[in-house]
Amino acid sequence: MLRFLQNYPKAMETIYDAAHSAIKPFARWLKPNGRLEPIMIWGESVGKGAVFDCQMCGQCILHSTGMTCPMTCPKNLRNGPCGGVRTNGHCEVKPDMRCVWTVAYERSLQMPKYGHEFIQIQPPVNRRLEGTASWVNMLAGTDTITPKGWVTPPTDISVERSA
Repeated sequence: MLRFLQNYPKAMETIYDAAHSAIKPFARWLKPNGRLEPIMIWGESVGKGAVFDCQMCGQCILHSTGMTCPMTCPKNLRNGPCGGVRTNGHCEVKPDMRCVWTVAYERSLQMPKYGHEFIQIQPPVNRRLEGTASWVNMLAGTDTITPKGWVTPPTDISVERSA
């Protein structure tokens, strides 16, 4: 439907920033399992679903992955491609589909503010957050909490990328 917008990651980055600034003042009313969360879930499902094929993981990292949803990877890989990326950059599971991570890398190079986050290690997907509002989880900090027994990825990685 509106998936062509993904091909403009710099513009999407600007929209993300504006949405983040607009929603942040409402953090005290946007709580997990709160009254307003169903509205946020609906908004994310409709809006992000149309543009990014949102899978409603509850831990959105679009801004860190070139405005490309890693959950659209057939293997749901959250930290980069598997070893099966074909030489033409296509997926080993779905040969007619470009590898989500190849596309994410290319798009992240076009993002001046968040593009560098592409190399950051993301926590594993917390399946308990599926179907919840990622904006609500982000504002509450529940999207970065790792369940007991999980290792928290380092956040101080500084590696330069070459374009």
